Amino acid sequence: MSDSKKEKIVASVPQKGFFGHPKGLFTLFFTEFWERFSYYGMRAILVFYMYYEVTQGGLGLDEPIALSIMSIYGSLVYMSGIIGGWLADRIFGTSKAVFYGGILIMLGHIALSVPGSIALFFVSMVLIVLGTGLLKPNVSSVVGEIYSEDDNRRDSGFSIFYMGINLGGFTAPLIVGKVGMDVNFHLGFAIAAVGMFIGLLVFMATKKKNLGLAGTFVANPLSSAEKKKYGTIIGLALIIIAILCVTMIPTGLLNFDSFIALVGVLGIVIPTIYFVVMYRSPKTTAVERSRVIAYIPLFIASVMFWAIQEQGSTILALYADKRTQLEFAGITISPAWFQSLNPLFIIFLAPVFAWFWIKLGKRQPTIPQKFSLGLLFAGLSFLVILLPAYFSGADSLVSPLWLVLSYFIVVLGELCLSPVGLSATTKLAPAAFSAQTMSLWFLSNAAAQAINAQLVKFYSAANEMLYFGIIGGVSIVLSIILFIFAPKIQTFMKGIR
Repeated sequence: MSDSKKEKIVASVPQKGFFGHPKGLFTLFFTEFWERFSYYGMRAILVFYMYYEVTQGGLGLDEPIALSIMSIYGSLVYMSGIIGGWLADRIFGTSKAVFYGGILIMLGHIALSVPGSIALFFVSMVLIVLGTGLLKPNVSSVVGEIYSEDDNRRDSGFSIFYMGINLGGFTAPLIVGKVGMDVNFHLGFAIAAVGMFIGLLVFMATKKKNLGLAGTFVANPLSSAEKKKYGTIIGLALIIIAILCVTMIPTGLLNFDSFIALVGVLGIVIPTIYFVVMYRSPKTTAVERSRVIAYIPLFIASVMFWAIQEQGSTILALYADKRTQLEFAGITISPAWFQSLNPLFIIFLAPVFAWFWIKLGKRQPTIPQKFSLGLLFAGLSFLVILLPAYFSGADSLVSPLWLVLSYFIVVLGELCLSPVGLSATTKLAPAAFSAQTMSLWFLSNAAAQAINAQLVKFYSAANEMLYFGIIGGVSIVLSIILFIFAPKIQTFMKGIR
């Protein structure tokens, strides 16, 4: 997008009105708050809905299948962001992408709120995956558009916006989780749908006044020739997918296991292609190639970290439901409530970490060292959760404080790795691939959850110590290796610290 267009957008946005920030931040804050409320509310009860018996209002799927589907779903959500970003950049702009995405998400939750078949369940998943891919990356892009490039409020604005994400993630499991688990799953999903509907209302009612031209320009519109080219490609792809589904599903070639395996392969292959293309591109300079090499171990570390962190909504959710004493201090805890711990800890700890890094200044750890700390905390969070079985056996219910401690430790790792990874990505990305490298960063989460879809099959109460011990141990070993090689990786960064 040209500088003149950027200036025109900023001029169209009222620059004061929301805690000293542009009025548009109000619109985007509450749109994202309700979208995250909708998403995390649904996610808090989804795995329980899948494996609870039909007589309990669930789908009655086997637990390993339910856990694998949950992981694959999370992986596809992150993969779909690539499609959503491309559609916004080339066809209809970020504002329309946010609106269309919200519509699809709401329809997906409505489909979940209607008691039906497995087929209806998968229709809802497709709608939510596509909708989240359209909305999630593009609403963040609009935040960037409402500030001029030299506006010193920009970082603060993104911090406020990030707070909206975590507030939505914190409140949703408490409300949707309570209703879904104690009253009816479908009523819980209906509340999630209402949340997205409120977000859409806020967006549509205030965007013209608050956002001005933000999100309305198509950054790199398709030419007439490209429209024909991509129209043909997309049409053929849809036809091929339809033919494969029609022929392979009845014969049993395409089933849960084969689809999970396919997504797992894509989770590894797509990032690999990204790295090869960036490294070999003539647009990438020698210094940038060196930085791409430095980015590879960071990417692998990120995959390992998210493989543990994202099990908070799968294995640890199952652990909360089946292995945890839910009567505590005179109250009955819903197993879905534990999903609120991650955003709650982030809300309180993120400012502390930001202050701590500033306080250390040049004495703070390097990027690879911070990543190694992230892996260390992730591994420890799994070693902590195996201790109750070691002390009391796998048959007794354990104190919920063990889960709280596990979530707390992994958040320490997340704050060492996640914001640092976002910053490192912007610094290490080749100039010609800046946006695509950010997509690559999010693909580390997609790859992690694709791998998780296979890992979670090995979990059971009988081997939980082995499961947590091996995965936690591998993470700690990788953290030590990364720490040892951090100085060497630093040399490949060519001045980036």
